[in-house]
Amino acid sequence: MSDAYEHVFVEANGIRFHVVQAGPPDGPVAMLLHGFPEFWRGWASQIDALAAAGYRVWVPDQRGYGESDKPQGVDAYALETLADDICALIRNTGRDTVTLLGHDWGGVVSWRVAARNPELVERLVIVNSPHLAVMLRHMSVGRQRLRSWYMHFFRIPRLPERLLRRHDFRGLVRVLRSGSRPGAFSDEEIAQYREAWSRPGALTAMLDWYRALMRDRSRIHADTRIPMPTLLLWGVQDEALGIEMAQPSIALCDRGELQRIEGAGHWVLHEEGADVSWRILGFLRGDAVAVAEPAARPVAAVRA
Repeated sequence: MSDAYEHVFVEANGIRFHVVQAGPPDGPVAMLLHGFPEFWRGWASQIDALAAAGYRVWVPDQRGYGESDKPQGVDAYALETLADDICALIRNTGRDTVTLLGHDWGGVVSWRVAARNPELVERLVIVNSPHLAVMLRHMSVGRQRLRSWYMHFFRIPRLPERLLRRHDFRGLVRVLRSGSRPGAFSDEEIAQYREAWSRPGALTAMLDWYRALMRDRSRIHADTRIPMPTLLLWGVQDEALGIEMAQPSIALCDRGELQRIEGAGHWVLHEEGADVSWRILGFLRGDAVAVAEPAARPVAAVRA
């Protein structure tokens, strides 16, 4: 971790966000959104690479996570509110547009912001997160229905919190380590995750993201196409979100590119951090997919 990181608090959309910042203050902004059950550290492997490339990097703890505020009640975590958060943060950067990057739930929010407020997003990078319209179609059918069992479990009041908190958050640690290669999450990182999960109200707030989505899913209209250049990275071994949702997602992008990372799963940001950074920077430079690709990292690329 770099000593050059700045930890600031930003008021946006009526609450206070903890935001990690790095890179030249006058650079174009790259905003990185984490997913469940992470916090800003989910993008730790990419922050330095983007900052070194000249980007002003903003990595917020999203609503309910880490050191950001944790409003009470499921209503506070509705998808439109989560998207409003990011739009407000983008406006706080002082830039007209940003490059928006999201993993897992951060990807869901990024897809929504890009579809709803395209004037704020210059380029979009999504990692292991399907377009919301694709996710809503797949979560009730086929193999993804089985993979999504935990979303239904999380709807139960209080019981998930009790089970996930037991034995020093052993269940959440298992979520990270059982779905990734050995060593992807160090003991030091796990200790920091436990500290984040232990903050008052954090665990319920994290689960309320799922509760709000499952409650509202029949009313969500999410088929909007994505107009800006979009890179979708997908760790093929993802046990929670199936690769079969990747191509339908990129098909909803006017200028989209799909790259499959064969040897990694859902936690590809940790398993293949340097490779992910390489791919992101190549996309931001406008490199052709097949140029200078390392032999050990074959890319299967699909353009919409």
